[in-house]
Amino acid sequence: MKQIKPAGMTSGRQITSSPTAVVYCEGNFAQIDGKTANGLVRHSQAYRILSVIDSTHGGQDSGSVLDDTMNQIPIFGDLDAAVAHQAVIPNTLIYGMAPSTGRLSPADRGVVLKAIQLGMNIVSGLHEYLSDDHEIATAASERNITIRDIRKPKPSKDMRLFDDSVASIKALRIAVLGTDCAIGKRTTATVLAQALNARGIKTVLVGTGQTGLMQGAKYGIAMDAVPPQFCCGELEGAIVAASEAEQPDVILIEGQGALSHPAFCTSAFILRGSQPDAVILQHAPKRAHRCDFPNMPMPSPASEIALIEAFADTKVIGVTLNHEGMAEAEITETIAAQSHELGLPVTDALARPVAHLLAIVAAAYPGLTQGAPVAAI
Repeated sequence: MKQIKPAGMTSGRQITSSPTAVVYCEGNFAQIDGKTANGLVRHSQAYRILSVIDSTHGGQDSGSVLDDTMNQIPIFGDLDAAVAHQAVIPNTLIYGMAPSTGRLSPADRGVVLKAIQLGMNIVSGLHEYLSDDHEIATAASERNITIRDIRKPKPSKDMRLFDDSVASIKALRIAVLGTDCAIGKRTTATVLAQALNARGIKTVLVGTGQTGLMQGAKYGIAMDAVPPQFCCGELEGAIVAASEAEQPDVILIEGQGALSHPAFCTSAFILRGSQPDAVILQHAPKRAHRCDFPNMPMPSPASEIALIEAFADTKVIGVTLNHEGMAEAEITETIAAQSHELGLPVTDALARPVAHLLAIVAAAYPGLTQGAPVAAI
């Protein structure tokens, strides 16, 4: 079953004053490693997404492939076709994949170099910094092209250490964590942020990964690129900045990985650095093993909740599902079963009305929504 984009979620095409972009996602669109492209066609404030490159879906509408809902963002088989479709050369090529290697393949390199020759700026969230690659950097310099490495951290001398100033923030802080990587935490957080703002509850989303920053998150860091000793402080700094500048009612913090995942520690830093009042947990019931780790079985939501609440002074207030591999009837059955087992509200941010997601927050914090003006969502 494909995911259904809720009415309240903006698509990548709706922003008209932003730089135009083509998203490169060869062989991975609508897949786990294509999560950056998936997120960008659903929502983008920083770029106006013109098209996606993936020869396995060439000629199709990206919204239909991803969410069974047309979004008028076409998929092309290669860069030449994507560029030929436009009256002028697009501003930017975005590398829209998150491979486990964190590096360019030889074919990817060829596409990046061709985009540079066409005069397109490059945006990449890879662990391999393209601005440090001699061949790519030289080609970009010759064409006066900008390379934006999302994960490239600032110098450590400019990084911030944790000082517990986050504890004095008045805004309600909710972290959207998960039982695995690439499981939909950012998507759920984005849907929830839009829904709360539509209700007149001023909400700011703090990004913690490359996709959220590419989408235009005003506050945030790429946590897995920050030295561990600065992770909590840098996240705290982003949250404090959001609080001081925006004076929000709610700050949502996008999760990374899973607290129980032995290969990642970012969720631990998120819990320590943001000190969330509450957590919403994202889970994929049909996923048998961890993303990119076929010998690691998925944890249960109950075990992850127990670990989160033991590790931090917080509470899990609800569970959201990633319904990959699930039929409609299975979603309904799983929501009911998980809610009964966990004693928590359960929903699906994409396959169920956004009001159900709002109800998770309202049930835990009824005073937050009382008297809030209702807008169309």
